[in-house]
Amino acid sequence: MRIEIRGRNVDITPELQEHVGKRFRRIGKQVSDLAQLEVELREERNPSISDSQVAAATLHLKGITLRAEESSLEMMHSIHELAEDMRRQVKRHRAKRRKRRRTRREVRSLRGRSVEG
Repeated sequence: MRIEIRGRNVDITPELQEHVGKRFRRIGKQVSDLAQLEVELREERNPSISDSQVAAATLHLKGITLRAEESSLEMMHSIHELAEDMRRQVKRHRAKRRKRRRTRREVRSLRGRSVEG
């Protein structure tokens, strides 16, 4: 999985890059090597917004795009919550694909039986 990190109003330090890589490594094992993850880290400069550290991610997979956004007081916490949200989405997507494949296989086997019988 390829990871692209961008920052708006935030400097992307090696520490932030390492943290993003560490948190999304687990997701990378579950998706194709061709998948592309875009992570955007930004700081909202509006004083009325208390959770000013925002992390957003877009994961491009074959046939589907998953998106999540989290905000908190600290950027590290936002990244952690973002990774957990994306992990849940990937898990759900994989379960749907498995269920679809299993259902199609069963339908094919039932069609084969009715033709023979």
